[in-house]
Amino acid sequence: MPSLINGRVLLGAAVVGLVAVAGTMIVAHQDKAPPVARKGAAVQVAAAAPATPVPAASASPAVDEGFTIKRILPIEGAIKYGEWHWDDKDVPDGPIVVTVDLDARVLSIFKGGYEIGASAVLLGTQDKPTPLGVFPIMQKKAQHTSNLYDAEMPYMQRLTNDGVALHASNVRWGYASHGCISMPLEFAKKVFETTKVGDKVYITRGKQVGMGDSLTS
Repeated sequence: MPSLINGRVLLGAAVVGLVAVAGTMIVAHQDKAPPVARKGAAVQVAAAAPATPVPAASASPAVDEGFTIKRILPIEGAIKYGEWHWDDKDVPDGPIVVTVDLDARVLSIFKGGYEIGASAVLLGTQDKPTPLGVFPIMQKKAQHTSNLYDAEMPYMQRLTNDGVALHASNVRWGYASHGCISMPLEFAKKVFETTKVGDKVYITRGKQVGMGDSLTS
């Protein structure tokens, strides 16, 4: 379903499997994604009250079109580990937003509301999970070695002070990270070249968005 970002399913994401982290094998249990709650229209009947003047409604805040989804890449089927897509042809300039969904295990990058890239990614385990939240990119370094794990992290983009980052890695089934978001090398290079320090990365779990929705709400 190309109209929903989280309609993309990473092949084999929601199973129990062996996961290799920094050369060691551990068992990672992937819980099933929780059902998406549909918000119905709840109607409450209140007792009649005396009529009182109603203050004029304040004007709604203006919607920033740069953060409204205008295009989603037409990707058919499940995104496999190691697979990525990129198309920024004729996309106008605009603010960069990166989204990561922990259930779908997919990273998307938007330019002015147009999705220009998407990839399957590696995430953390239950012991070292990838955090939820909004994270401005704090630092960028094309060639970086982790001082915590003595591991190469090409195209590193730091998100937290305790070492969580976007970076390139060998993205394949059976592997996980220590909390980082790991991407295929060529895709990580394109993301690195597109973003700047201060651009925000939104990490969610099970959030569904589609055309016309805001990337930042």
